Amino acid sequence: MEERILALRKELEHHNYLYYVLSQPVISDYDYDMLMKELEQLEKEYPQLADPNSPTQRVGNDVNLEFQQVRHQYPMLSLDNTYSEDELADFDARVKKELTDDCRYVCELKYDGLSVSLTYRNGALLRAVTRGDGIQGDDVTANVRTIRSVPLKLRGNDFPEEFEIRGEVVMLHGTFEKLNAERAETGETPFANPRNAASGTLKMQNSAQVAKRPLDCFLYFLLGEKLPAGSHFDNLEKAREWGFKIPLYAAVCNTIEEVAAFIAKWEKERDKLPFDIDGIVVKVDNLSQQKQLGMRAKSPRWAVAYKFPAERVETLLESISYQVGRTGAITPVANLSPVRLAGTTVKRASLHNADQIQLLDIRVGDTVYVEKGGEIIPKVIGVNREKRPADCPPTVFISRCPECDSVLQRNEGEAAWFCPNRNCPPQVKGRLEHFISRKAMNIDSLGEGKIELLYDKGLVHIASDLYHLTAAQITGLEKVITDEEGNRRKIAFGTRTAENMLSGIEASKNVPFERVLYAIGIRYVGETIAQKLARSFKNIDALAKASYEEMIAVDEIGGRIAGSVVDFFAQADNVALIENLKQAGLQLAVDESAFRQKSDVLEGKSIVVSGVFSIPRDDIKKIIEEHGGKNTGSISSNTSYVLAGEKMGPEKLKKAEKLKVPVISEEEFYRLIGYS
Repeated sequence: MEERILALRKELEHHNYLYYVLSQPVISDYDYDMLMKELEQLEKEYPQLADPNSPTQRVGNDVNLEFQQVRHQYPMLSLDNTYSEDELADFDARVKKELTDDCRYVCELKYDGLSVSLTYRNGALLRAVTRGDGIQGDDVTANVRTIRSVPLKLRGNDFPEEFEIRGEVVMLHGTFEKLNAERAETGETPFANPRNAASGTLKMQNSAQVAKRPLDCFLYFLLGEKLPAGSHFDNLEKAREWGFKIPLYAAVCNTIEEVAAFIAKWEKERDKLPFDIDGIVVKVDNLSQQKQLGMRAKSPRWAVAYKFPAERVETLLESISYQVGRTGAITPVANLSPVRLAGTTVKRASLHNADQIQLLDIRVGDTVYVEKGGEIIPKVIGVNREKRPADCPPTVFISRCPECDSVLQRNEGEAAWFCPNRNCPPQVKGRLEHFISRKAMNIDSLGEGKIELLYDKGLVHIASDLYHLTAAQITGLEKVITDEEGNRRKIAFGTRTAENMLSGIEASKNVPFERVLYAIGIRYVGETIAQKLARSFKNIDALAKASYEEMIAVDEIGGRIAGSVVDFFAQADNVALIENLKQAGLQLAVDESAFRQKSDVLEGKSIVVSGVFSIPRDDIKKIIEEHGGKNTGSISSNTSYVLAGEKMGPEKLKKAEKLKVPVISEEEFYRLIGYS
């Protein structure tokens, strides 16, 4: 039994790391809780094997050492979980056994995001800290300030001098879908669900980047001295008056039967919400009774979380197909016997990559478990081994491209296999579709179907081919296209359609350089990075000649992006594409009039900006450029100044001192450029 206990501890610590540190869980919350309950039971049965470092003795840790650590004034503990009405009734019985007076409960939605505690002093936001290990967490104040639903100053004047309010940082479905679409366009791995996206965003080091991924924050618990009421629910109602986003979904329940009814209602209706929940939180409302019930080592006795079972169905895996993306990445897809899941009929589900297939030992002919949860695309999460046919052979991941038969390659440190043939049809069409997309060249008279028709007729192979099309070539072309669901539609170029398309292509010649740079599809170069590269190097020729070292000197350009850009311009076909786009008349240099320089006082100066300032950091960087300076992301012997705000990173300060780079304050910076 000791062997099993040690194995469980090791497995749970591994999942703690994946979930809390990397925000990349590989098992469901339910499966994790079942492992934890098994370990708790075994440790009760074998107390001689107790270990103070067991996962049962602490709250999971999401501490990121790149952030300053702050100790919680009040421990931020996790909640015990229940999964049935019987367990809920047990909770009710334990509460009533301890209390002498009747109690009522408050039921709240259990938001699926990242827990955070906000401290306010004299009506102003003082700091924001993640849950961390429950005792201390990461100071994410700069990032939380970008969340528009978090008040920086409170309304009214009847709030305590200092108090904490706790809640959950979440990402709404619409924001999540938009973010994943952008990541897919740049060849980055999509986030698995909105919770991971919210967690990853809040832990970013650049608050300006956090602001570009709109987060939301739902508050649900008030702590401190001299609170307005002795009722948890009433305190939240008052906090709403102060300007906090207190969700309206909470309800007061006088009996455990009313609690069960609330749970049943939201288990049915949660799909209608614009955000993810994974259960219901039940709390004793009276604060004096909460204090009377007290705490366990890692959870309060006066609250419990009822966890919804994951939306999971069984169905037959009929076959596995393989898709080729714009970047050449191969994605395995499960073709399933149709099954209803979360209100829709599911026929296909993601298998992620070769490693996941091997880990789960997924085979054609298996009865598989499919979950949707907060995912956009359903995923296969396991296999019902008891239903496996005897003649089910193991899955062998393909070694050659399903479209062009090229031998697949796998880059070191990456999970995906790639087709190296840039002329592979899905890659070619994917690059063309990216080029015409709204955020790139915005040729809205074209689309996926028309691109496919032009490609199939041999008229378009690379983006520059679009600028040589004529009305005579395309008028009258037509084709019937069948989508993945088997639906058929006709694509045709009539006279009016052809004219509109050619007009849209001609108009795209005026699209500014940074969007053209994004449109040509360099891996890892999204909209923001394209803008930074365009402003730093001014034109495509300078960018093409830039070295790896010159790339990483640019603010926010890391090694992965720099390497990708250098590799792109080292390929002859990409050089030819750029030359053809020049000949077509596209904008391949910045419009200097769009970046009017106010002075040259910082001409030739490289400046690293670090810390928190009185204005957004992006505004500081813009001012540097307006006065001729250059923003760089890392300190070197070539750095002219380090512009230091509050909470500047200690490592950067050490490096600046070591290299004897001048460190100036925001006030000194303004004097330097002549601001009064």
